[in-house]
Amino acid sequence: MTTATSTMTTRAIAARLAELCRKGDFETAQKELYAKDAVSIEPYATDDFEKETKGLDEILEKGEKFQSMVEAIHGPVDISDPIFAENSFAFSMTMDMTMKQKGRMKMSELCVYEVKDGKIISEQFFM
Repeated sequence: MTTATSTMTTRAIAARLAELCRKGDFETAQKELYAKDAVSIEPYATDDFEKETKGLDEILEKGEKFQSMVEAIHGPVDISDPIFAENSFAFSMTMDMTMKQKGRMKMSELCVYEVKDGKIISEQFFM
């Protein structure tokens, strides 16, 4: 769904993001839906990841690093139906996975996104 100016609506972006995330295709989602200057905010900094990552190239690099740490994903990525405000949306995401040197774990996050000019400009994760 697009407007006359071909800018995706918040609802269209949420639907496409959920579709790609359910397939585990996070990189395509980021390349297709994120602004070049998007910001990604984790719940807290870790030894592996900063709390805040700025810029699409850095977000893609962070995603590659995360994927390199995953040994296996067990079953589909569970994405809830999104909830909306005018320029933002959120959904929960749960993944059952085995992390290299950390074992099997179930990760559940609330993912909150802000949209401007038809692109995601920020993502923030809460555990």
